[in-house]
Amino acid sequence: MGENEASLPNTSLQGKKMAYQKVHADQRAPGHSQYLDNDDLQATALDLEWDMEKELEESGFDQFQLDSAENQNLGHSETIDLNLDSVQPATSPKGRFQRLQEESDYITHYTRTAPKSNRCNFCHVLKILCTATILFIFGILIGYYVHTNCPSDAPSSGTVDPQLYQEILKTIQAEDIKKSFRNLVQLYKNEDDTEISKKIKTQWTSLGLEDVQFVNYSVLLNLPGPSPSTVTLSSSGQCFHPNGQPCSEEARKDSSQDLLYSYAAYSAKGTLKAEVIDVSYGMADDLKRIRKIKNVTNQIALLKLGKLPLLYKLSSLEKAGFGGVLLYIDPCDLPKTVNPSHDTFMVSLNPGGDPSTPGYPSVDESFRQSRSNLTSLLVQPISASLVAKLISSPKATTKNEACSPLELPNDEIRVVSMQVQTVTKLKTVTNVVGYVMGLTSPDRYIIVGSHHHTAHSYNGQEWASSTAIITAFIRALMSKVKRGWRPDRTIVFCSWGGTAFGNIGSYEWGEDFKKVLQKNVVAYISLHSPIRGNSSLYPVASPSLQQLVVEKNNFNCTRRAQCPETNISSIQIQGDADYFINHLGVPIVQFAYEDIKTLEGPSFLSEALFSTRATKIEEMDPSFNLHETITKLSGEVILQIANEPVLPFNALDIALEVQNNLKGDEPNTHQLLAMASHLRESAELFQSDEMRPANDPKERAPIRIRMLNDILQDMEKSFLVKQAPPGFYRNILYHLDEKTSRFSILIEAWEHCKPLASNETLQEALSEVLNSINSAQVYFKAGLDVFKSVFDGKN
Repeated sequence: MGENEASLPNTSLQGKKMAYQKVHADQRAPGHSQYLDNDDLQATALDLEWDMEKELEESGFDQFQLDSAENQNLGHSETIDLNLDSVQPATSPKGRFQRLQEESDYITHYTRTAPKSNRCNFCHVLKILCTATILFIFGILIGYYVHTNCPSDAPSSGTVDPQLYQEILKTIQAEDIKKSFRNLVQLYKNEDDTEISKKIKTQWTSLGLEDVQFVNYSVLLNLPGPSPSTVTLSSSGQCFHPNGQPCSEEARKDSSQDLLYSYAAYSAKGTLKAEVIDVSYGMADDLKRIRKIKNVTNQIALLKLGKLPLLYKLSSLEKAGFGGVLLYIDPCDLPKTVNPSHDTFMVSLNPGGDPSTPGYPSVDESFRQSRSNLTSLLVQPISASLVAKLISSPKATTKNEACSPLELPNDEIRVVSMQVQTVTKLKTVTNVVGYVMGLTSPDRYIIVGSHHHTAHSYNGQEWASSTAIITAFIRALMSKVKRGWRPDRTIVFCSWGGTAFGNIGSYEWGEDFKKVLQKNVVAYISLHSPIRGNSSLYPVASPSLQQLVVEKNNFNCTRRAQCPETNISSIQIQGDADYFINHLGVPIVQFAYEDIKTLEGPSFLSEALFSTRATKIEEMDPSFNLHETITKLSGEVILQIANEPVLPFNALDIALEVQNNLKGDEPNTHQLLAMASHLRESAELFQSDEMRPANDPKERAPIRIRMLNDILQDMEKSFLVKQAPPGFYRNILYHLDEKTSRFSILIEAWEHCKPLASNETLQEALSEVLNSINSAQVYFKAGLDVFKSVFDGKN
């Protein structure tokens, strides 16, 4: 773990580069002369500094001064502590020169009794002139010193400068992203992903990112067996591969790699001969209907992907007694432009992280559990064309332009033999991590996450889009950093490994640094699979960040000829944001382009990983303008969160989201509605009494801003429930999909208790939601009380 320890910019992890500098009262600014040890000269120099400070305030320099004071209190900056002694808060007496003009008796206060002789008067005047000359020279020196230590092109911290963001983002060009994308896809053919990781590390380092490192974990991967899985019809003895092709050498030649990777990672392995029972989408009503007419014990379920999380549906099938699952995507659920009839795909049954070290990092000497499979079911993804052969029916047909879904009649019996072959091995998963250290709050992190190709997984190209976009933003950002500017907060860039197997790289890193991340992470910006279509921009954001995303999207629309209305929601998404949402309660933002027809279809189809070729991504975005738009939108959100004095989070939006989730006529919600009303009242007070004044630069005290931001960044943690159904988010602020506007765990509980007069599962779910709302309300109220006691007590 030697190299892992330096992968975060934190004092607990690094010694020299990351150590916070403490500014002692007895330290002098390096620019002070040794001759200032004389008490008289120190006094005159101090008076001069007061005068200089007044001039700086009048010229708009007071904003820099405020954040310098904040930095002095926190002891976090290495860059601006040089000015802490020379630029003090504006509470000093009036300057010497101003007092000479305003106070007629000033000389009598600060000089000896005037001598009677003219000679003495002349000497006294001469002394004053000499002193003024010396002070003037010192003023020039100190002014030069301050100027050279404050880069002229860096806007003062504590002010919002939209031009700064645009200056950084305007250097992002679609052609550069295309070039980077094409360079990356040439590397995936290597059987080991080390070449890709090395390429990313080398490129990020050359761009100027600090301390770019590999963070490696040895994890348990479930890989395809030596030969593809098969499905055999008992009635005819015909053997098929998952894509519907016969089991022959000729059929495997052209697509042997795709056939090999058409599997469910962490499925049970073996052979099962049984009747196929069509369970449609595996919803609760589907299972109840089937169990009334058939014995499902140890049978094979024919299951459609979509509508609910796959892990939840498999859990229900396992409890019902099924022995195997043939998983497919109905063509009617996809846009007409997509023809997946012969496409094979991969799914992972891993909820997240290394299965052999659940809940703790996979570091050296960690205890490893024996978990080669995460379900007792034999699970095999198959194509729609194979489903059509199993049910002896043509593939989904169109009647009067309406698609006919694939369906096996209940009165027909199909017996098949399915064989699943997988191999479990310990393999190394590599993350690439680098950062830009923040100037005033280096211990607050904005994490930006992409993912790269992992060996032994499907050779899709979404990772290349993801990596090209994050690299383009790093290039633009570092060009500004090299000229002296830095964000207020630290930006951490991560390229995750092992994403296809259950977000293993991000989970292990998160578990490894959990204590640090719980305290310091402000937000997570996801760049997972940014180009999935080309017809609609599809942003997903936490409730507290939706207003910021709307603002950025509207601003982007003003620069484009066509910009349809975009719906921003908080829903479950695929990718490495999972750990940050469900275990850290961190607000997230993700921009992606989708096919609008896909958005209208069932949710959770994205759980299937297809072998997307680079040519397909270039067909969807030939000019790479969509890539450029995603980079700039994400970049602007990153810059604003990293640089705004007050975090751009909206507390009231969380309370409103909670109330919206409780609308309807569902039973047993009166207590929840009452508690949600209290939460809204507290959030409104917090928004008006604390957030609104803090956004006024004149009332922006550094300690007040720090306290306020600490409250804002932890708002969502109250909504992490202890346990959720398989595949459901623990963070209950996120819906299952856009079609549902209720707390997901309550939807599942209400569905579960329909046939029962009372249900313990429902009561537990109601209690979880009630406790979350109450916790959030207490959190806001406690924050208000702290502000009142601290600041009212000072007045």
